Amino acid sequence: MGLLKNIEWTDTSSNLIIWKYPINKDHVNKGSALTVRESQVAIFVDKGRLADVFLPGFYKLDTQNMPILTKLMSWKYGFETPFKSDIYFVNTKQFTNQKWGTTNPILVRDKDYGAVRIRGFGNYSFKVDDVYVFMQNLSGTNTKFETTQISDYLRSMVVSGISDAIGESKIAVLDMAANLQELSKIVETKVTSDFKEIGLELTNFVFESFSLPEELEKALDKNTSLGMMRGNMDVYTQMETLEAMKEAAKNPGAAGGTMGAGMGLGMGMGLGNIFANNMQQMSNMSAPKEQKPQASTKTCPNCNAVVNANAKFCPECGQKLKHVCPDCGTEVKANAKFCPECGRKLQ
Repeated sequence: MGLLKNIEWTDTSSNLIIWKYPINKDHVNKGSALTVRESQVAIFVDKGRLADVFLPGFYKLDTQNMPILTKLMSWKYGFETPFKSDIYFVNTKQFTNQKWGTTNPILVRDKDYGAVRIRGFGNYSFKVDDVYVFMQNLSGTNTKFETTQISDYLRSMVVSGISDAIGESKIAVLDMAANLQELSKIVETKVTSDFKEIGLELTNFVFESFSLPEELEKALDKNTSLGMMRGNMDVYTQMETLEAMKEAAKNPGAAGGTMGAGMGLGMGMGLGNIFANNMQQMSNMSAPKEQKPQASTKTCPNCNAVVNANAKFCPECGQKLKHVCPDCGTEVKANAKFCPECGRKLQ
């Protein structure tokens, strides 16, 4: 029978959560030392029953720091004889960069595009929060327990939370990429309780990207292209016509030289017409609009109303505006002393 002097675990693995100390044929003796490093927890298990838990520190094992095991062993007079016990070390550090992705697309009902299937990708981080709960629910009495053994299970919980979060957020499909941080917070809040039930703590959750169905992406690209063309449709049409003429002129052989010459002539005429139309449009845009001559006006001496220069009476007050000879009716100047037609004295 060997006696354990110092029980410890030097963690060298990045994904190992629980490690069972290889006690083999050795026994724990009174005064055996236990070293628990930072980000570790040690737990004693007697015949499958979880007993005392030791947080980071250095311990000399005796009945004072093993109250549960003392009760289970029924030590009436204290810890006197060596005993055997399963000893597990639990890694409580944060396990980061755990990848998640939607194996099957998530169906989202969008107000603009109806039912849309989307995929999401990202990562999350977790750590062991409650050693008792975690060992009872997942690890059991395995000699080793790694993150790969629960990655699928955790991923299924994450994806389930994502589906609920997206449905409740009411965020439009096209706006999801701009709201990844908000969605991450919603999912983290939803999944935290599920992790806690198995003794884990979800420390971080990140959405990295979303992907839309290929058909929808092509339709969006096409719509964007059409939107750019709508404002310059004439220019695009002319450019397409030029390209078609150039391609036709390059291949005159099938229809003979006459056909090729005709195509070349037609292309030249087409180019001329296009450039002429463009020049005409530019000329129309730059030429100043013809302004209609404005009718001359004058002011009524009585009410100051603006009236036509040829009006004889003011349309506002009826004031006589033109001076005429009382004998022959000839229009005369306001300061004329005699009528130029009949010679009557006016003043």
